[in-house]
Amino acid sequence: MRRMILRRLLQAVPLLLIVSSFTFVLVSLIPGSVATALLGDTGTPAEIVAIQRQLGLNRPVYVQYWHWLDGVLHGSLGSSFQNHQSVASILNARIGVTLTLVIATVIVVAIVGVSLGVLAAVRPGVIGRSVDSLSWLGLAIPNFWLGLLLVAFFSIFLSVLPSEGFVAFSTSPLRWLESLVLPVIALAAGPLAIVVKQTRDAMVSVLESEFVRTLRASGLGERSIVLKHALRNAAVPVVTVLGVLFAQLLSGTVIVETVFVLPGLGSLAASSVSAHDLPVIEGVAVYFTLIVIAINLLTDTVYGWLNPKVRVT
Repeated sequence: MRRMILRRLLQAVPLLLIVSSFTFVLVSLIPGSVATALLGDTGTPAEIVAIQRQLGLNRPVYVQYWHWLDGVLHGSLGSSFQNHQSVASILNARIGVTLTLVIATVIVVAIVGVSLGVLAAVRPGVIGRSVDSLSWLGLAIPNFWLGLLLVAFFSIFLSVLPSEGFVAFSTSPLRWLESLVLPVIALAAGPLAIVVKQTRDAMVSVLESEFVRTLRASGLGERSIVLKHALRNAAVPVVTVLGVLFAQLLSGTVIVETVFVLPGLGSLAASSVSAHDLPVIEGVAVYFTLIVIAINLLTDTVYGWLNPKVRVT
């Protein structure tokens, strides 16, 4: 296991370089510039050129990237073009919101998705078909559209849940929970459908296997077979899917945090792209990549624990 962790960490280095370099190039191709974003319509060509020279944006892209990379190697992600604050301090103030949203969504997806998947597998009749229909509905509705529908119904029509903002747990646990309900539902709909289908298919395959028939022939109860034996074997592919979905949820936060006005990394990425704030965009890309690497490590560890015969070495 230690070799696996070490190898994954070594693989993270070229991955970070690839992600950061591609982000740098793609941002440079976005029409407009940070100078025009700062000066607005009142900026003269001379002022725009002066700001670009001051920020080093008049240099070739590869020179700008090397300058940024040199700062990272010295422990600095640079400063924001917009407010000149440290990029690391800006990201650290927001990462808690994004991680809270994503982790809460993963917990909901795992509990509800696995439960519905198991139910659909052991009750393949009307219940199974109903679960399948709900799953396809979750995949069909975009999360931003679902978010707007949730706001219209629960915030405007019923006035029972807030439509925007984030309340820290230390401030009020109840308001913290209320501020997460709608964003989590909007973010979880698509992944939930995937987990339900994956769990159902895996459970059906395991329940039809030889060892389950042997357990039934020995007189073991159906509940014990499903929960203690079949579910553990079916959980191996489900855990892998959850690890992949965690990475996808990070990209989904860009839309969901914008819809619900949450002060996380996703909404920061969206506003930074509009403002052409390159150091902040690079910082968000690095943080997202590090989170994905950590989740992949955790997924590999849980995968090996669930199935000792399949050890990741």
